[in-house]
Amino acid sequence: MSITVFIGLVLAIIVGISLGLIGSGGSILTVPILVYVMDVDPVLATAYSLFIVGVTSLVGGIQNAVQKKVDFKTVLIFGIPSIVAVYLTRAYLVPLIPDVIFTIGNFEFTKSIALMVLFAIVMIAASISMIKPCIDCDKYEETNLKYNYPMILLEGAVVGVLTGLVGAGGGFLIIPALVLLARMPMKLAVGTSLFIIAAKSLIGFTGDLQGGETIDWTLLSTFTGLSTVGIFIGILLTKKIAGNKLKTAFGWFVLVMGIYILVKELFF
Repeated sequence: MSITVFIGLVLAIIVGISLGLIGSGGSILTVPILVYVMDVDPVLATAYSLFIVGVTSLVGGIQNAVQKKVDFKTVLIFGIPSIVAVYLTRAYLVPLIPDVIFTIGNFEFTKSIALMVLFAIVMIAASISMIKPCIDCDKYEETNLKYNYPMILLEGAVVGVLTGLVGAGGGFLIIPALVLLARMPMKLAVGTSLFIIAAKSLIGFTGDLQGGETIDWTLLSTFTGLSTVGIFIGILLTKKIAGNKLKTAFGWFVLVMGIYILVKELFF
């Protein structure tokens, strides 16, 4: 085992810890680790990310369900349009993107660069969501859930397309949506988000299995297993670490990473 692969597998545990602690951030870490540390092709890395984050989130979701921190009605309302969108995106939209999108002089803007640039933009948007304090996140605790159905369905579809394109689970979009559109308490939103992420990520991954991609199941299963260990650690740490403070610190880290990827892909 090379040193880069070893480092990548150690970082896999961090992916799980992030999901366990704040219900998001798994894919934000997974794709850069696979691409820049483990030298996986960006297009394939987005597919791997769907599987890794999907399985890890499912384990975390089950753990939260045991603690009665999951609202399954919301999983269905938000999840169905999201699942349909992510499957169609992976199975039909991503294969339609040409390998070379355009050329300027000696610079070729390839499909791989396009996906990483889009991913960097998503990271920067996610970081702003994490850094900015959610004023309403602690507002709804024991109130009855109120559903804004059109907005939840639309948000689900948008997150599904985004997940399909860049392999991001979209927890940073799902959690604020659940808090603001369904008046859901923060802890319930985190558990519910994990189930939504799991369903759409795993079904999105099945869209890749229909293509001609060669999947390295040894790498994928090892990374996923370590990430799953991480989510148990993350869930345990939620009892000792203030989630809001951790989310803000993680947001600054994601912002720096997003800017780095954007600069690296476009200029180097």
